[in-house]
Amino acid sequence: MTAEQRGEDLPEAAQPGAGEVTATVIVDAPAERVFAALLAWERQSDWIPFTRVRVVEGDGREGSLVEALTALGPAELRDEMRVVRVDEPYEIGVVHCGPLLRGPGVLRCTPLARDRTQVVWHEWFHLPGGAAGRVAWPVVWPGSKLGLTRALRRFGRLVEQGRLP
Repeated sequence: MTAEQRGEDLPEAAQPGAGEVTATVIVDAPAERVFAALLAWERQSDWIPFTRVRVVEGDGREGSLVEALTALGPAELRDEMRVVRVDEPYEIGVVHCGPLLRGPGVLRCTPLARDRTQVVWHEWFHLPGGAAGRVAWPVVWPGSKLGLTRALRRFGRLVEQGRLP
């Protein structure tokens, strides 16, 4: 088990990084159902392209370690995140604590009128590569924002169709 998995450097990883990205969607479903779908970690594979998600440690709630493996051809990106807060049915807080992706993230559900829910997915990544990473971020950011927004819209459709959780 790595230091990151044991949580030894979690406080450092939990500090917001310079790479910030947010996506928002309105889902025609009650917040409790939307929240349950967000907590169904393994089902993220249904709405995040090229990604397999599994709970490595725990039950998917606070204290759990979740791993997301995104593969496109031979290229793979492993994202390890510790679930640091579950405030049902409103908020899930994570800290990305792997060797490459690091920083806090949050999924928020805000109940709206007529059993609708606003979902906000917000990430504050530490940019790898030092100065080069900071220079590259403005080029990478639009793709990150677009990918996150598309995934969240797909999530909303699956919840509305009753296919999640």
